[in-house]
Amino acid sequence: FDFRFPQSSSIIYLQYSSAPLLFPVNPWDIMLCMSGTVITCENAIVVAIIFYTPTLRTPMFILIGSLATADLLAGVGLILNFVFQYVVSSEAISLITVGFLVASFTASISSLLAITVDRYLSLYNALTYFSDRTLRYVHSMLLFTWGASLVLGLMPVLGWNCLGAPETCSIVRPLTRANLTMLAASFFLIFVLMLALYIRICKIVCRHTQQIALQQHFFSATHYVATKKGVSTLAIILGTFGASWLPFATYCLVGQRAYPAVYTYATLLPATYNSMINPIIYAYRNQEIQRALYLLLCGCFRDAAYRSRSPSDV
Repeated sequence: FDFRFPQSSSIIYLQYSSAPLLFPVNPWDIMLCMSGTVITCENAIVVAIIFYTPTLRTPMFILIGSLATADLLAGVGLILNFVFQYVVSSEAISLITVGFLVASFTASISSLLAITVDRYLSLYNALTYFSDRTLRYVHSMLLFTWGASLVLGLMPVLGWNCLGAPETCSIVRPLTRANLTMLAASFFLIFVLMLALYIRICKIVCRHTQQIALQQHFFSATHYVATKKGVSTLAIILGTFGASWLPFATYCLVGQRAYPAVYTYATLLPATYNSMINPIIYAYRNQEIQRALYLLLCGCFRDAAYRSRSPSDV
């Protein structure tokens, strides 16, 4: 994925060779590589924690592991993109790298949707949440998530690219404008679905709080604080996701390949921050992840005699 973004009316091509670089490195590429490094380190820890902790096998943690794996691959892809851009000159590697990044970021966004569905089911069907049926739902969502991501990632490699027709290039070469438009439209669809589900979750949380208050014959300040905290958490989750990806997804629809490359970089970089923030929101804030991390760092790999108090943090 060589990020040969358009500048003015022509495309800037970076010449690759094994000789010392004769041109300065683009600072935007450095920032993307640094972002990829942080993303890789953060999510590698989460993947290791879930892998080495047998008790973290509930549907929620399986989905968090899927998200961390997708973000980990996205971080690795950003690092490889930087290396291949300035070291190796190969259209084949460029196509493989862009496909790898598309598949990884698609899996990350789709995993966020799967986590949202899981949180909704954990509240809507709380009594049957830990049944085998829920586990089958989770496996089905994972199969669909990674299957669709793999298909979208293979499209540029299998021929849906603009290498043979430069006039069809999008703001991100070698993706065609039609391909990038489809990816952006898919993002907006996922965002709308997540928004609808989180609105339903907020309604369920508020209704449960009112029912508890009626059973206890009063609505205490504790209930109000708990409800407000739950709604605020949902707002932070959805707001972070939207703030990270909406600028880039919107620019994918309206941007032209003749526009300055800085516009693409300025919208793409915040999108990568979502993979940097995801482990903080979905993993490191969880008490069980925190305890497992403590055990992992202390070298105490033992089965903990506890289980999740609730299927979600909401």
